[in-house]
Amino acid sequence: MSLRSALRAQTADCHAAVDTLFGSFNLSRTQDYKAFLRAHARVVPSVEHALENGGIGRLLPDWPERRRAHLLAADIRELDDRLPVLLPQPVLRCDAAVWGAAYVLEGSKLGGVLLAKAVPDHLPSSYLSPQGPKGAMRLFMDRLDASKVDDPGVAAAAARDVFELFLKAGQVELEAVP
Repeated sequence: MSLRSALRAQTADCHAAVDTLFGSFNLSRTQDYKAFLRAHARVVPSVEHALENGGIGRLLPDWPERRRAHLLAADIRELDDRLPVLLPQPVLRCDAAVWGAAYVLEGSKLGGVLLAKAVPDHLPSSYLSPQGPKGAMRLFMDRLDASKVDDPGVAAAAARDVFELFLKAGQVELEAVP
């Protein structure tokens, strides 16, 4: 079984929970959209830093082009909103954990493309818009599958931890939406 298939199978429940929770935000309402972005801003910068500390640049040479925390912060500032307090960084002690965490962030780009359609044109959406060169997702998946991960369970545990961060952040922000 490929690492991608193992991650998909072992995180399907977390992925579904995150999709359900973030599907609760009405992205056509400015207040909901701000809360949605703040929830992501509690997680994405922390996970990106953890990935860098874990050596993602060695595993994925085009990592700098894949980062999105700066786009997220720009959208939040353009909405004249505040950046939230970050959730703690996950600890990624090995390549398997790095791949698992990266799987969640990279996969969130696919969801972002779908969610961007619900955001009105007058609101900033650079974070949700497709980024990177054409074929970047295929390249990521090819590298993920070619990785020499000995224990897919470690990758899945890291991915589940990142999904949990998104759930926690989403719940906090959704509760605060008027």
